[in-house]
Amino acid sequence: MAPSHLSVREMREDEKPLVLEILKAGVKDTENRVALHALTRPPALLLLAAASSGLRFVLASFALALLLPVFLAVAAVKLGLRARWGSLPPPGGLGGPWVAVRGSGDVCGVLALAPGTNAGDGARVTRLSVSRWHRRRGVGRRLLAFAEARARAWAGGMGEPRARLVVPVAVAAWGVAGMLEGCGYQAEGGWGCLGYTLVREFSKDL
Repeated sequence: MAPSHLSVREMREDEKPLVLEILKAGVKDTENRVALHALTRPPALLLLAAASSGLRFVLASFALALLLPVFLAVAAVKLGLRARWGSLPPPGGLGGPWVAVRGSGDVCGVLALAPGTNAGDGARVTRLSVSRWHRRRGVGRRLLAFAEARARAWAGGMGEPRARLVVPVAVAAWGVAGMLEGCGYQAEGGWGCLGYTLVREFSKDL
């Protein structure tokens, strides 16, 4: 399916349950890899070992003392990702949320945008997810192109000094990062824990 077969429009209220499912599926596909990446960093391994050693004096089971800290850490990472990406934010100053729709009317992707925190920050992608049944068919690129056009129009209307778009990407989503780099985006920071980045931010002046 070529991008020309897609259209992007604002989400209808009756499409919200489907859009939420697309978002949750997108988070689920990456959260295990992000958790594995986070928990195999040396500081995390050290903390897990210390927690297990402490629990061995409290719990009678060696296996439980070993597995409980890992289970709690994985749950914390997953909950953090779902809190950020698993829900649909309210419409912001850039409108939306937006959905990519095939000619048949099937919703195959979702996009949400928000203004940056400070003047001159440009716009931010707060949600970008493609249905697993429509991946690698140009849907992500079509939504990204729409986000750039929307960010340019918003910056011009607001009198912003420059048009800019920032896209956060989970460290495990190598395909998305490669797509952004191919489209001229550059990594400029992110957030994480214990000094290790879990989500990178890519930006581009439009």
